Amino acid sequence: MAAFLCSQFLFLKAQENNKLPGEIHGNFEMTTQFYSVDTIIGAPIVPEKVLMNGFLNLIYTKDKFTAGLRYEAYQNVLQGFDPGYAGSGIPFRYGTYSGDLLEITAGNFYEQFGSGLIFRSYEERGLGVDNAMEGMRVKAKVRPGIYLKGMIGRQRLFFAQSNGIVRGIDGEFNLNEAFEGLAEKKTKVILGSSFVSKYQADDNVTYNLPENVAAAGGRLNLIRGNFSIFSEYVYKANDPSADNNFIYKPGQAFFISTSYSTRGFGLNLSAKHIDNMSFRSDRNENINNLLISYLPALTKQHTYNLAATLYPYATQPTGEVGFQADLTYKLKKGTWYGGKYGTSVLVNYAAANGLDTTSIDDLNTTRQAYKTNILSTGDIVFFRDFNIEVTRKLSKEFKLKASYFNFIFNNDVMKLAGKPGTFYVDIAVIDLLYKFNKTHSLRTEFQNMWTKQDQGNWATFVAEYSLAPHWFFSFMDQYNYGNPVESKRLHYPIFSSGYNTGGTRIMASYGRQRAGIFCVGGVCRTVPASNGVTLSITSSF
Repeated sequence: MAAFLCSQFLFLKAQENNKLPGEIHGNFEMTTQFYSVDTIIGAPIVPEKVLMNGFLNLIYTKDKFTAGLRYEAYQNVLQGFDPGYAGSGIPFRYGTYSGDLLEITAGNFYEQFGSGLIFRSYEERGLGVDNAMEGMRVKAKVRPGIYLKGMIGRQRLFFAQSNGIVRGIDGEFNLNEAFEGLAEKKTKVILGSSFVSKYQADDNVTYNLPENVAAAGGRLNLIRGNFSIFSEYVYKANDPSADNNFIYKPGQAFFISTSYSTRGFGLNLSAKHIDNMSFRSDRNENINNLLISYLPALTKQHTYNLAATLYPYATQPTGEVGFQADLTYKLKKGTWYGGKYGTSVLVNYAAANGLDTTSIDDLNTTRQAYKTNILSTGDIVFFRDFNIEVTRKLSKEFKLKASYFNFIFNNDVMKLAGKPGTFYVDIAVIDLLYKFNKTHSLRTEFQNMWTKQDQGNWATFVAEYSLAPHWFFSFMDQYNYGNPVESKRLHYPIFSSGYNTGGTRIMASYGRQRAGIFCVGGVCRTVPASNGVTLSITSSF
């Protein structure tokens, strides 16, 4: 209501003055689902029958001033999202002034220092993650090549704020911009450093907990031609919490990524070390709530249904070592191996293991628990992902994409699937696209997964017909044909249709949704099984 009244006031004021005193932009989204009872697939009973998530963003700009607010409503929150969101209100509002030297924000804001290892405040609506800051932020351009950021505030927790206060400062030094003699040099050098601390009162009756916990880090980015390397290290003081069983060991994180690309070829190599890096503004919170830092998964973000939602990898903040390699290569067109239009090959390998630790028997004294070394890999395999994708255009109308995935998934660590143990998984996908003309196309997917563990083999079929620029129709069926329990060898069909016009998209679907996991960048949420009708409307203006 407040958002509506604000927009009406500005509109009427503009009418009085016969000119617009600035501009208003924004976006709107609403997803409503009607839940049918389906005990066969284990869908939870929804007493309300109908649930809804929605929001409206309004952004006002004039000259160097920007103000905005977001109204959110969860009546009640959709299944799979934290029920703490139930209700409605305006949890996000801010005003920003951008001058030549300073940019000042009061209210809510999102921010990131470096790669996010030490601090990242962001929103990922599909995961139900929103740790927006509420407080003050100042950005300064001291001189060309020297940039500073400082902030203080509390993180969002549903429709309230954290008990803890987060403070931080970040500096970046671009040598090539700062010194005229380096401006034209082929090698670009960017240095950065961050400091973040949190304050939370000690209300624990068992342990003497630190009320102020600090973290500091540095980063380096080198770029020369087609080659680049980025590295960052963060050290965090002892931070006993529910995540680490209240040990007093300091934490550390190291990330390095190097890439090289040229015409038809690209290579990226990455590694990370995460050790006791759970960093929250409330030591008693869990899951995705009140995370100060962002710890990347170093695994490929898959898009195909079976590869993306059954056994995705979730970052382990208490400790892990990860590696990833990405190779892209384009086979020359006009050759027998590249075909008339050329062929693209993408190969990816990702690995995550536990830390190589030495136990310290001091849980009754210093409570350090263990010690380890940077990038020292333990014997326990958390995850393995090898995948290859080949894309070939067979004619002007017809394109083929073939993919293969091999996973090793340790569910004793991940605890995302229903059964314990380590799962060994193979997935094959054939993706076909045929364009009848400029506006009509048909895309089909044939997916199959083989595993002797957990729920056994799955198959998925997808067909999507597009009538550009407005309409699309799709059908998907997932079939758990290899389930060891015969009564659970079920189909999960779902029909969808959508309409696009301008900045508006309307989509409706009906059918079954199997239980699974939805992840973005190593952050995940559990999606329960459901059956019913879903209507989604998004619009930007």
